[in-house]
Parts: sequence; structure tokens; C-alpha cells
Amino acid sequence: MVLEVNNIEVVYNKAVQVLRGLSLAVPRGKIVALLGSNGAGKSTMLKAVSNLLPLEDGAMTRGEVSFDGKATTGSSPHQLVRSGLFHVMEGRRVFEDLSIEENLVAAGYALTDGRKPDFDLVYEYFPRLYERRKGLAGYLSGGEQQMLAIGRALVAQPKLILLDEPSLGLSPVLVETIFTIIARINAERGVSMLLVEQNASVALAVADYGYIMETGKIVIDGSAEKLAADPDVREFYLGVGTEGGAKSFRELKHYKRRKRWLS
Repeated sequence: MVLEVNNIEVVYNKAVQVLRGLSLAVPRGKIVALLGSNGAGKSTMLKAVSNLLPLEDGAMTRGEVSFDGKATTGSSPHQLVRSGLFHVMEGRRVFEDLSIEENLVAAGYALTDGRKPDFDLVYEYFPRLYERRKGLAGYLSGGEQQMLAIGRALVAQPKLILLDEPSLGLSPVLVETIFTIIARINAERGVSMLLVEQNASVALAVADYGYIMETGKIVIDGSAEKLAADPDVREFYLGVGTEGGAKSFRELKHYKRRKRWLS
């Protein structure tokens, strides 16, 4: 496993508990989808992995996160980036006053040991960025900014990319484009990915495995094919099913949380 999250709990402001004993794993070279509604704790989980919680007065009070076989406790976010873990945050977070090219150069500072940034690789996956490489990132469309955010991750030569809501605010056509490229990067470069999404259908279409969260806990997990075929997942997350059903996985007694990864 390139990433293992074991029984973590997260508290904000020393009072509000958001994650409650959450565990998941990402196999090397695979795409894992983490699905759930707003407020389930998906973004908090990613911030726990990338050690960004202290910036928001949050703390992991229990459990352990291991990346590439090593516990991340005590590692700063920039150290994790340099070790191969890159977090593409919700909302893109590009440097709007810098050009596309300058955004990519900034990501290159994550490289150490004499490694050189490969901007041509980014432009190969995102030709539109090459066409506009001298323009300011702030003038890009939402889809183009998402391309740039993923492109910056590629420059850092990651082993694992955390993707937080890459489809947010994009048209269906752009969502299809972005997810096609995500699948290509995984297949061609072998980059592992943990994908947080509310759009379950597109996430499961590219993922190998999936977890579904509610109120800080994993309520069901399985292969992407299994989750996509599950009638309750189809009803609650894919918009397919009968009306008047249960409103939450917690209301379905036949669901039992799995404790470990099943290959």
C-alpha cells in the first residue's frame, strides 16, 4: 500500500469531532475513490493525510497515517510533497497573479536530489495549457485551472496524488475531459490516486476501489464495479432507484463496515 490510514480521529478547535475511527488504504498504482455527501468529512481526511489540519486549528487525536511505508507524524506538508505526496485541493488554488508557466516552475521547487521538472509532460496531457502558458492563471476558465492544478502535481513527480473534488463547478464535457486525463495519468505514469468526489458515477468509472463516508466514518467499501452495481449505492449516490427509500446508509441494517482492504 502506498497509503494506509488506520483508525484516525480528527477534532477541530479542540471540540468538534469530524472523523471517528476512519480507516482506508490505497494500493500502489491504483485509483481509490472516497465518496460521500457534503459534510461527511472527506476533505478533512485528505488534510489529515497531508498534515494540513494545524492550519485550520484541527488535530488528529488518534490513529496513524503511513505514506510509502513511513508514518507521516511529525512531517511538514512540504516534506510530504518532496517525498512524493501531492494534495490538489478543492477550488484549484492556483497562483492567479502568476502565468501558467510560472505556476509550473513554482511546483518544480518540490523536486530534490537533482531531479528536473518536466513541463513538456504537463503540456502533453494538457495541450491547452501550452497554448496559454504565458497568460495569467487568474484568467483561465475553471476547467483550465483544474488542468493547471493537476499539472502542478505532475511537475512534482508524485507517487500519490490526493484529488479533492476535481469535478466541482465544471460542465459535464469538462468533467469527462478531466477524468479521462486522470485515468491516463494513472495508467501511463503509474501514479496512485485518492480521489474525493461527490460525483460518484464519474469517480467509480475511473477508480479501482471505493469507500463511502457518512458523518466521519466509512459505511461501505468495495471494488468500483461492486459499488456501481449495488442497488443502494445506485439509489443514494448515482440517482438510480425507487423513491421513498432510506435516507442514509446508517438506516440500512445489512451494511457492515469492512475492517481491511479486500483484494
